[in-house]
Amino acid sequence: MPTLGLVVAQFNRPITEQMEAQALEAADDAGADVFDVVRVPGAYDAPLAADRLARREAVDAVAVIGSVITGDTNHDQVITDATAQRLSDVSLERDTPVTLGVTGPGMSAAEARERVENAAKAVDGALELLEELPAAEPDGDADGT
Repeated sequence: MPTLGLVVAQFNRPITEQMEAQALEAADDAGADVFDVVRVPGAYDAPLAADRLARREAVDAVAVIGSVITGDTNHDQVITDATAQRLSDVSLERDTPVTLGVTGPGMSAAEARERVENAAKAVDGALELLEELPAAEPDGDADGT
């Protein structure tokens, strides 16, 4: 049974609460175990929590969920760009699938509420990556030397 870590951003909690429920339901439907749910203040804070979970021997993959809603500045773009880049870095550095279920940028609150299912997609994506990725090569060259 695959084991997931789940990171949930608390900013825009009325939306991310629904996203968390969707993610947990998707994990349950897929027969995956959720090792831990780490709640962080906002999406920008998620990479550190994802990294800590990805370091755990028991965690096979990490799904990160959150919702970044647009305001009067381009802050939503800055936050989502930085978050996506650092989560990608965590995935590569830890050789662990880390999926992005953070909605935004450029979304209104109404649009964000319409996208809560992206949390389930992040869980499904993490599990699909676990199934599809080839096994890692042992340290050394691809020929095993």
